[in-house]
Amino acid sequence: MRNWERRWIKFAEGRSQLALWSTFVKWIVLGGIVGILSGTASAFFLKSLDYVSDLRVTHSWLLYLLPLGGALVSYLYMRFGKNSSKGNNLILEQIGEGNETIPLRMAPLVLIGTLITHLFGGSAGREGTAVQMGGSLAEWFGRLIRINPMDRKILLMCGISGGFGSIFGTPLAGTLFGLEVIAIGLISHKALLPCFVASFVGDQVTTRFWGVHHIHYLVGEVPAMSFTVLLKVVIASILFGLVSILFSELTHFLKRTFTALFKNPMLKSAIGGFIIIALVFIVGSRDYLGLGIPLIQDSFQTDVSPFAFLWKLIFTSFTLGTGFQGGEVTPLFAIGATLGNALAGVLHVYGPFLASLGFIAVFCGATNTPIACFLMGIELFGSTGAIYMFIACLVSYLFSGHSGIYTSQLIGISKSHLLSIPEGTTIASVHSLRKRKAADQEKQ
Repeated sequence: MRNWERRWIKFAEGRSQLALWSTFVKWIVLGGIVGILSGTASAFFLKSLDYVSDLRVTHSWLLYLLPLGGALVSYLYMRFGKNSSKGNNLILEQIGEGNETIPLRMAPLVLIGTLITHLFGGSAGREGTAVQMGGSLAEWFGRLIRINPMDRKILLMCGISGGFGSIFGTPLAGTLFGLEVIAIGLISHKALLPCFVASFVGDQVTTRFWGVHHIHYLVGEVPAMSFTVLLKVVIASILFGLVSILFSELTHFLKRTFTALFKNPMLKSAIGGFIIIALVFIVGSRDYLGLGIPLIQDSFQTDVSPFAFLWKLIFTSFTLGTGFQGGEVTPLFAIGATLGNALAGVLHVYGPFLASLGFIAVFCGATNTPIACFLMGIELFGSTGAIYMFIACLVSYLFSGHSGIYTSQLIGISKSHLLSIPEGTTIASVHSLRKRKAADQEKQ
């Protein structure tokens, strides 16, 4: 801590309003700067993503270069990445008790890697890219101003919120996502103001300054409250939670399996590219490549294939499981929306309504962020169905168990008092914990 900081802290001590104003101004400025950096990075990424996606659709032959693109991405990370390959998990670890540095190179690497993935037809999202760019830029800014270790953690949370809020146009959801995603069941209010400022400013910079606009979906009719409708929503939400487990566990399983089978990351990703091409021929459609936004739009406008959610899940799990770059969230939106659309016919519920619940609930189950997902639902679909959205997020959150797409996410509080989880356990260590318990029981 520098001398002027010590003198200011000593002067502000005992002067409560001065101390509060000092904190307020400090985080308005710091959070705002992170928001500007994150919003600008997200705007550039979104415009670039639209460009490469249009190229892929226009030039269908680009799909056949997917193995080469995967190998190139893996080479870039082998040559320049270092610990950047940990992705979002690296940021979560540093907010916890990690002692690594988040390199600035993470931002251009994940940007280039994700654009290559989408250019050649990989099925991936964009949230991971935005969060990693936000986190690495926040880290760079923190080192530039020589911020202290405690404030560094808050600044990294700002990077997550700024990236998330700006990439989806959901500043409230972005705020809570940066707070909730660190540890299941725990929220740190000390970062509430900084994360909101970063998310809000990031969104404003993306939309107003850079002129990037986000897609919104019309739900239309929301059913009147009744016991029957509530029961159907709960049933659907349980399935949303279980599907989120399937996505998370399949993706982690494929990452472990392909890493064990192919020691060379370039070969692993190339094989993944060939698998995606084969899946396109098996399914007979390219609808499951890229973000999956057309699938989401169809879910709110017409009937989709009852197995569309499963195909999108498989395409995305193989893409990410074999080392391609990109996020999981937009494909999760597509999986949830198409699953909701498919369940609508079975449960006799209005399709777009159930698609909107699936949109946020599958995402909720995979990230363990129920409040952020609920707020996202309101920001994207309006508040008319707020009660249903809240129920869907809560039920999916519970039934997704202690699984998720972020393996370094801490389990702060167990989702059931019948499941004992030691303090400091992460999602990655849950499986080993279960195996250890099973072995102990066999010995007894």
